[in-house]
Amino acid sequence: MKLLFSIFQCSAKNGLVALKELKIVKPKLPVLMLSIYSEGQYAVRVLQASASEELVKTVEKIYLGQKYITTSLAEKLADFSTRGDKLAHENLSIREFEVFKMIASGKTFKEIAEELLISVKTVSTSNTKIYEKMNFESRSDIISYAIKNKLIE
Repeated sequence: MKLLFSIFQCSAKNGLVALKELKIVKPKLPVLMLSIYSEGQYAVRVLQASASEELVKTVEKIYLGQKYITTSLAEKLADFSTRGDKLAHENLSIREFEVFKMIASGKTFKEIAEELLISVKTVSTSNTKIYEKMNFESRSDIISYAIKNKLIE
């Protein structure tokens, strides 16, 4: 702590200088910077002095009102959009998929109904649709499918 205090004492005139000095001495130390400046360029310079290139790009795009997704997510989205055939669970509605995961996790219809704030009858109806859409015959089909496709742990 004495080291950090002395760095900031000698560099109190400029937060960017202090940050650069701190990163030389303790490169992996997490840093929280507060500033009275509201300008985006100042924030970007601080990030450039302390953050990865990926983080800097992210902040710059968001500051400019643009959207940002990582390269790995973009690749997954591209794979998804070019894949012709869907996996069986992708044909389920949002509610059916919620019920599907809960059934696969071993919850009873009553537990599912209480957690989702719906009736047991609605859970039962969703269950029937799941069996029809996914061509399942038993709860064990749901569980094995969910495990195989890493939809539950």
